Amino acid sequence: MGKKGKIYIAATETYDKSKPVSLEEGVRILKSFPTRKADESVELSFSLGIDGRQADQALRGTVMLPKGTGKDIRIVVMTQGDLVAQAEEAGADHVGGAELIARIESGWLDFDLVIASPDMMGQVGKLGRVLGPRGLMPNPKTGTVTRDVGQAVTEAKAGRIEFRADNKSGNNAQGPIGKVSFTEEALLENAQAFTDAIMRAKPASTKGQFVRKLILSSTMGPGIRIDPSALAA
Repeated sequence: MGKKGKIYIAATETYDKSKPVSLEEGVRILKSFPTRKADESVELSFSLGIDGRQADQALRGTVMLPKGTGKDIRIVVMTQGDLVAQAEEAGADHVGGAELIARIESGWLDFDLVIASPDMMGQVGKLGRVLGPRGLMPNPKTGTVTRDVGQAVTEAKAGRIEFRADNKSGNNAQGPIGKVSFTEEALLENAQAFTDAIMRAKPASTKGQFVRKLILSSTMGPGIRIDPSALAA
C-alpha cells in the first residue's frame, strides 16, 4: 500500500466515523491527523435541502474568513481607464481588457478569481462558456462586478470566498476555511464564519431541514461528519 494510503488509514483510526460531532470537536480531530509534507487545504462541504432548479432557492453569496484562506489568490481584473491603476495598486495579478479576454478565449486559465467593472461586462459576457462551468464568471451578487475594483481585490486577497449551491452542483456548497497548518482556533473561527454565512443565505422558500449533511475534510484526508443540528444554535 502507498504512503498516502497508510496516512489516510491512520487518520481514520483516530475517531468514530459513524458519529457526527460538533465543529469544535471536528477541528480537533482533523488537527490530530498525521500530517503530510504538503500543507493541505481544509474544506467544509454542505449538503443542502434546497431545490436548485427553483430560481428562488438557488443559493449564492460571499463570506470574509477572519483568518484568511492561507492561499495566494491569483486575481484577474477586467477593466479600463482610471480603474486599471486602482486594480494594480490593490495587488491584482493581471489587469486589462480586450487583450486579457482574447488570452482567456485562447485557453489561458492560470487564475483563481475574475473581477470586472460593469462597463466591461458586454465583452466579458462572451467568456461565459469558458468561465461559467468553472464558477469564475463575474457576478454582481458576489461583488465581482463592481466599479470599486480595488476594494474587491483587497477583500479577495484578505480571505473573501464565494459559495454557491444550485441544481448543477447537486445542491451542495463547499469552500476552503484555511490550511492544516492553521491553529485549531483559526480554523474554528473561519468555519463558524462560513457556516453563519450559509445559514444567513437560506432561501425563505426552503422547506424541511436546511443543512442535511456537513463534512469537514483536508485535501487528502478522510471526511469528518459534523452535526448540522448544532449550527442554528
